[in-house]
Parts: sequence; C-alpha cells; structure tokens
Amino acid sequence: MAAESAEPIIAADGLVKHFGPVRVLEGVSLALAERDVLCVIGPSGSGKTTLLRCCALLEAPTAGTIRMRGEVIAEPAPGPETERARRRVRADIGMVFQHFHLWPHMTVLENIIEAPRLVKGASREEAVAAAEALLAKVGLSDKRDVYPQRLSGGQQQRVAIARALAMNPKVMLFDEVTSALDPELRREVLLVMRQLAAEGMTMLVVTHEMNFARQVGSRVAFMDGGVIVEEGPPRDFFQRPRTERAQRFLAQFED
Repeated sequence: MAAESAEPIIAADGLVKHFGPVRVLEGVSLALAERDVLCVIGPSGSGKTTLLRCCALLEAPTAGTIRMRGEVIAEPAPGPETERARRRVRADIGMVFQHFHLWPHMTVLENIIEAPRLVKGASREEAVAAAEALLAKVGLSDKRDVYPQRLSGGQQQRVAIARALAMNPKVMLFDEVTSALDPELRREVLLVMRQLAAEGMTMLVVTHEMNFARQVGSRVAFMDGGVIVEEGPPRDFFQRPRTERAQRFLAQFED
C-alpha cells in the first residue's frame, strides 16, 4: 500500500516530441507527487509549452510515455487500453493557457458550467452552485452574468482558472498565464495560484515569474534545448545553480 500512495499523480518518462524536422523535446522525464508545485522555467523556445501540452494530452509524444498514477495515458502508438485510460483521466487534468480561450458568446457563469454539464453530466443546479463557489474563490462573484469582453485580462484569466477547477482536476497545468498581463493584473492571478498551492493542489507551472517559482514552487526545473538541464528545490536552484547555462539564465533577472 505504501508504494501505491507514493505513485506520482502524473509523470513523463523519456518524452520526445518532434514536429517534422524540428526537435522540440529530447528525452524529458519528470514526476509530480500529490501537492507538488513544479515550476518549469527557461528561455523561449526551450520546449516548456510543448512539454505542458503533452502532459495535458493535447499533443501526442514522438517517443516516451506519460502516466497518471502509474497508468499509461499517452504514448506514440496508443493501443485500446491506453485510449481507454486517456478518456477516463482527461477530466482529471486541468489546463490554463496563456491566452484565456473563454467563449465570448457565453457569460462568465455559462463558461464555467458548460464542461461539468456536458462532460460529467452535472445538473444545472449542481453546476451553478459549484461555479458560484469557484467565482467566490477567485474573487469574481459579482461578474457571473458578465460577458468576457467586459472583463480585464486578469479577470478573464481568473475565470479561466475557475473554469478549469470546475472539473475537479487532480492536477492543474499553467502555461505562462501571466505573460500577457500588466503587473497589477499579474498579481491578481498569482494570488489565486498561491491560494491553490496553499490548499494542496498539485500544479505544473510554466512561468517567467521567478518570485513565484522561488516562493511557491516545491521544485524548479530549468529547461533549455528541449531537455531539463537542472532540477531541484527552489532555494538550491536560485542560490546555487549547478550548471553554467542556468547561471547565465538567472543572471538576466539580477538587478
């Protein structure tokens, strides 16, 4: 039983991803245990977003596997068993994108209740009650009947987080969710993410927010050239990076 409880919630093993001749991931392995907050940082074009999209089952790997609690859910040529597992766990993986991807023709409330009703078969009453609780969590109770175009970027991103949480995911993936926001709006979104981490949500976060990675992350993975160059606790990584490449990357954030 102890071995089962220690099984990672989600793990990538030897993940490779090529788009034609373009080699984006070259043998990436990582694992998230329950309550982990793994922050993935690195220069643009290092493969961070592709790694996240593979873990979210939005891209199929060229080689390697992704497992959820030990069960294969993605591989290059999935058989029937993997396809069944993939369908079963898809709703357990929530993802929030850099751009909000809210449905513009739906109100905030309708955006949040759509997937629970269609995918999980929740009644409208159940879905609305859950959505209202989530809007309170992200500080947007007064925006439930507003359309996305009437919201600020930070508010739209918080709605996107609430929409992902409405499916009760086991792990949340965040892809540069603050990069399109100005500093004040970034703080709004990061506060919600900090709260989720404090509540024990398992999170894989691709970010350029070094303070968030330092203060909230349980581990930091530094990527470059499609590989994880260095990984470790935030204190060790930010104070004593082992590799010259990580040292050069961090130097650009120094005053």
